[in-house]
Amino acid sequence: MTEMLLQGDPPIPLVLRRSARARRISLRISQLDGRVTLTLPLRVPEREALAFAREKERWIRKHLSARDEDVDIVSGARLPIGGILHEVLPGKGRRVTFEEGRVCVPGAPERIGKRLGGHLKQIARARLAEASDHFAQRLGKDYAAITLRDTRSRWGSCTAQGRLMYSWRLILAPPEVLDYVAAHEVAHLAQMNHSPAFWAEVERIYGDYSRPRAWLRREGSSLHRYRFGQ
Repeated sequence: MTEMLLQGDPPIPLVLRRSARARRISLRISQLDGRVTLTLPLRVPEREALAFAREKERWIRKHLSARDEDVDIVSGARLPIGGILHEVLPGKGRRVTFEEGRVCVPGAPERIGKRLGGHLKQIARARLAEASDHFAQRLGKDYAAITLRDTRSRWGSCTAQGRLMYSWRLILAPPEVLDYVAAHEVAHLAQMNHSPAFWAEVERIYGDYSRPRAWLRREGSSLHRYRFGQ
Protein backbone atom coordinates (compact mmCIF):
# COMPACT_ATOMS: atom_id res chain seq x y z
CA MET A 1 0.00 0.00 0.00
CA THR A 2 1.05 3.58 -0.72
CA GLU A 3 0.00 6.77 1.03
CA MET A 4 -0.58 10.05 -0.79
CA LEU A 5 -2.21 13.42 -0.07
CA LEU A 6 -5.10 15.01 -1.88
CA GLN A 7 -4.21 18.68 -1.55
CA GLY A 8 -6.82 21.12 -0.25
CA ASP A 9 -8.09 22.62 3.00
CA PRO A 10 -7.47 20.42 4.82
CA PRO A 11 -5.36 17.93 2.84
CA ILE A 12 -6.89 14.43 2.75
CA PRO A 13 -4.65 11.38 3.27
CA LEU A 14 -5.24 8.69 0.65
CA VAL A 15 -4.29 5.02 0.86
CA LEU A 16 -3.55 3.42 -2.51
CA ARG A 17 -3.99 -0.34 -2.63
CA ARG A 18 -3.25 -2.44 -5.71
CA SER A 19 -5.28 -5.53 -6.47
CA ALA A 20 -4.84 -8.16 -9.16
CA ARG A 21 -8.62 -8.59 -9.20
CA ALA A 22 -9.42 -4.90 -9.69
CA ARG A 23 -10.61 -3.97 -13.17
CA ARG A 24 -11.01 -0.24 -12.50
CA ILE A 25 -10.23 2.32 -9.81
CA SER A 26 -12.61 2.22 -6.86
CA LEU A 27 -12.91 4.44 -3.81
CA ARG A 28 -14.01 3.61 -0.25
CA ILE A 29 -14.35 5.75 2.89
CA SER A 30 -14.28 3.85 6.18
CA GLN A 31 -17.06 4.89 8.54
CA LEU A 32 -14.93 3.64 11.42
CA ASP A 33 -11.84 5.82 11.07
CA GLY A 34 -12.50 8.00 8.00
CA ARG A 35 -9.69 6.41 6.01
CA VAL A 36 -9.99 7.01 2.26
CA THR A 37 -8.79 4.01 0.23
CA LEU A 38 -8.32 3.86 -3.52
CA THR A 39 -8.08 0.38 -5.00
CA LEU A 40 -6.54 0.22 -8.46
CA PRO A 41 -5.46 -2.45 -10.97
CA LEU A 42 -1.82 -3.48 -10.92
CA ARG A 43 -0.72 -1.52 -14.00
CA VAL A 44 -2.65 1.71 -13.44
CA PRO A 45 -0.24 4.59 -12.67
CA GLU A 46 -0.59 6.36 -9.32
CA ARG A 47 -1.17 9.67 -11.11
CA GLU A 48 -4.41 8.26 -12.55
CA ALA A 49 -5.58 7.30 -9.06
CA LEU A 50 -4.81 10.80 -7.80
CA ALA A 51 -6.67 12.33 -10.76
CA PHE A 52 -9.64 10.08 -9.97
CA ALA A 53 -9.59 11.31 -6.35
CA ARG A 54 -9.54 14.94 -7.53
CA GLU A 55 -12.65 14.28 -9.63
CA LYS A 56 -14.37 12.85 -6.54
CA GLU A 57 -13.03 15.49 -4.10
CA ARG A 58 -16.39 17.15 -3.43
CA TRP A 59 -17.99 13.75 -2.74
CA ILE A 60 -15.11 12.71 -0.47
CA ARG A 61 -15.24 15.91 1.59
CA LYS A 62 -19.02 15.69 1.90
CA HIS A 63 -18.84 12.17 3.31
CA LEU A 64 -15.94 12.97 5.64
CA SER A 65 -17.77 16.00 7.04
CA ALA A 66 -20.87 13.87 7.70
CA ARG A 67 -18.86 11.36 9.72
CA ASP A 68 -18.92 11.74 13.50
CA GLU A 69 -15.65 13.04 14.91
CA ASP A 70 -13.38 10.83 16.97
CA VAL A 71 -13.45 11.30 20.74
CA ASP A 72 -10.21 11.19 22.75
CA ILE A 73 -10.90 9.78 26.20
CA VAL A 74 -9.57 12.43 28.55
CA SER A 75 -11.04 14.20 31.57
CA GLY A 76 -14.33 15.77 30.54
CA ALA A 77 -14.97 13.41 27.63
CA ARG A 78 -18.28 11.60 27.37
CA LEU A 79 -18.69 8.03 26.22
CA PRO A 80 -21.33 5.30 26.46
CA ILE A 81 -20.78 2.43 28.87
CA GLY A 82 -23.46 -0.21 28.74
CA GLY A 83 -25.35 2.12 26.44
CA ILE A 84 -25.50 4.89 29.05
CA LEU A 85 -23.54 8.09 28.46
CA HIS A 86 -20.90 8.75 31.14
CA GLU A 87 -18.66 11.75 31.76
CA VAL A 88 -15.02 10.85 32.39
CA LEU A 89 -13.61 12.59 35.47
CA PRO A 90 -10.43 12.34 37.58
CA GLY A 91 -10.80 9.94 40.49
CA LYS A 92 -9.28 9.39 43.90
CA GLY A 93 -7.80 6.28 45.40
CA ARG A 94 -6.66 3.34 43.32
CA ARG A 95 -9.79 2.06 41.57
CA VAL A 96 -11.94 3.19 38.69
CA THR A 97 -15.38 3.94 40.14
CA PHE A 98 -18.80 4.52 38.62
CA GLU A 99 -21.37 6.99 39.81
CA GLU A 100 -24.62 8.04 38.19
CA GLY A 101 -23.63 9.28 34.75
CA ARG A 102 -19.95 9.53 35.69
CA VAL A 103 -16.85 7.34 35.66
CA CYS A 104 -13.96 8.46 37.87
CA VAL A 105 -10.46 7.39 36.85
CA PRO A 106 -7.55 7.88 39.28
CA GLY A 107 -3.94 8.38 38.30
CA ALA A 108 -2.00 10.70 36.03
CA PRO A 109 -4.27 12.78 33.74
CA GLU A 110 -2.39 11.74 30.60
CA ARG A 111 -3.10 8.05 31.37
CA ILE A 112 -6.85 8.36 31.96
CA GLY A 113 -7.75 6.95 28.55
CA LYS A 114 -5.40 4.00 28.74
CA ARG A 115 -6.40 3.12 32.29
CA LEU A 116 -10.12 3.36 31.58
CA GLY A 117 -9.72 1.30 28.41
CA GLY A 118 -7.96 -1.44 30.37
CA HIS A 119 -10.66 -1.41 33.04
CA LEU A 120 -13.45 -1.65 30.46
CA LYS A 121 -11.73 -4.61 28.81
CA GLN A 122 -11.78 -6.45 32.15
CA ILE A 123 -15.48 -5.75 32.55
CA ALA A 124 -16.13 -6.80 28.96
CA ARG A 125 -14.34 -10.11 29.45
CA ALA A 126 -16.40 -10.92 32.56
CA ARG A 127 -19.70 -9.93 30.93
CA LEU A 128 -19.01 -11.79 27.69
CA ALA A 129 -17.90 -14.91 29.56
CA GLU A 130 -21.09 -14.77 31.64
CA ALA A 131 -23.26 -14.31 28.55
CA SER A 132 -21.43 -17.04 26.61
CA ASP A 133 -21.82 -19.48 29.53
CA HIS A 134 -25.54 -18.69 29.72
CA PHE A 135 -26.25 -19.18 26.03
CA ALA A 136 -23.97 -22.22 25.71
CA GLN A 137 -25.95 -23.87 28.50
CA ARG A 138 -29.20 -23.08 26.71
CA LEU A 139 -27.78 -24.41 23.44
CA GLY A 140 -26.44 -27.54 25.10
CA LYS A 141 -22.92 -27.20 23.75
CA ASP A 142 -19.61 -26.10 25.25
CA TYR A 143 -17.11 -23.63 23.81
CA ALA A 144 -13.33 -23.98 24.08
CA ALA A 145 -12.09 -20.47 24.90
CA ILE A 146 -12.86 -16.75 24.72
CA THR A 147 -10.57 -14.01 23.43
CA LEU A 148 -11.16 -10.26 23.17
CA ARG A 149 -9.83 -8.00 20.43
CA ASP A 150 -10.40 -4.52 19.06
CA THR A 151 -11.77 -5.71 15.73
CA ARG A 152 -13.11 -3.41 13.01
CA SER A 153 -14.85 -5.75 10.59
CA ARG A 154 -16.84 -7.95 12.97
CA TRP A 155 -18.21 -7.97 16.50
CA GLY A 156 -17.48 -11.62 17.13
CA SER A 157 -16.55 -14.93 15.59
CA CYS A 158 -16.57 -18.65 16.35
CA THR A 159 -14.08 -21.17 14.99
CA ALA A 160 -14.72 -24.79 14.11
CA GLN A 161 -12.74 -25.64 17.27
CA GLY A 162 -15.25 -23.74 19.42
CA ARG A 163 -13.08 -20.69 20.13
CA LEU A 164 -15.12 -17.52 20.58
CA MET A 165 -13.77 -14.06 19.81
CA TYR A 166 -15.48 -10.77 20.67
CA SER A 167 -14.80 -7.08 20.29
CA TRP A 168 -14.26 -5.62 23.74
CA ARG A 169 -16.08 -2.46 22.59
CA LEU A 170 -19.36 -4.34 23.02
CA ILE A 171 -19.19 -3.19 26.65
CA LEU A 172 -19.97 0.30 25.35
CA ALA A 173 -23.23 -0.89 23.76
CA PRO A 174 -26.54 -1.53 25.53
CA PRO A 175 -26.53 -4.85 27.45
CA GLU A 176 -29.05 -6.48 25.14
CA VAL A 177 -26.71 -5.85 22.20
CA LEU A 178 -23.78 -7.53 23.95
CA ASP A 179 -26.04 -10.46 24.85
CA TYR A 180 -27.26 -10.78 21.27
CA VAL A 181 -23.71 -10.95 19.88
CA ALA A 182 -22.82 -13.60 22.47
CA ALA A 183 -25.90 -15.63 21.51
CA HIS A 184 -25.07 -15.22 17.82
CA GLU A 185 -21.54 -16.56 18.21
CA VAL A 186 -22.55 -19.36 20.58
CA ALA A 187 -25.21 -20.48 18.08
CA HIS A 188 -22.37 -21.12 15.62
CA LEU A 189 -21.30 -24.00 17.88
CA ALA A 190 -24.33 -25.81 16.46
CA GLN A 191 -24.52 -24.21 13.00
CA MET A 192 -21.32 -22.95 11.34
CA ASN A 193 -23.27 -20.91 8.78
CA HIS A 194 -26.01 -18.30 8.54
CA SER A 195 -28.73 -20.65 7.33
CA PRO A 196 -32.36 -20.52 8.53
CA ALA A 197 -31.39 -23.28 10.98
CA PHE A 198 -28.71 -21.01 12.46
CA TRP A 199 -31.10 -18.08 12.95
CA ALA A 200 -33.61 -20.46 14.51
CA GLU A 201 -30.96 -21.41 17.08
CA VAL A 202 -30.25 -17.74 17.82
CA GLU A 203 -33.95 -17.10 18.38
CA ARG A 204 -34.30 -20.21 20.52
CA ILE A 205 -31.54 -19.27 22.94
CA TYR A 206 -31.90 -15.46 22.83
CA GLY A 207 -35.42 -14.62 21.72
CA ASP A 208 -36.39 -11.87 19.28
CA TYR A 209 -33.04 -10.51 18.11
CA SER A 210 -34.36 -7.96 15.60
CA ARG A 211 -33.88 -4.86 17.79
CA PRO A 212 -30.27 -5.45 18.95
CA ARG A 213 -29.29 -6.57 15.44
CA ALA A 214 -30.79 -3.37 13.99
CA TRP A 215 -29.00 -1.30 16.68
CA LEU A 216 -25.63 -2.76 15.66
CA ARG A 217 -26.25 -2.00 12.01
CA ARG A 218 -27.38 1.54 12.79
CA GLU A 219 -25.11 2.56 15.67
CA GLY A 220 -22.32 0.00 15.86
CA SER A 221 -19.73 1.96 13.89
CA SER A 222 -20.02 4.84 16.39
CA LEU A 223 -18.41 2.67 19.09
CA HIS A 224 -15.11 2.94 17.20
CA ARG A 225 -15.03 6.73 17.58
CA TYR A 226 -13.60 6.52 21.09
CA ARG A 227 -9.81 6.66 21.39
CA PHE A 228 -8.30 5.39 24.62
CA GLY A 229 -4.65 6.25 23.96
CA GLN A 230 -1.63 4.01 23.59
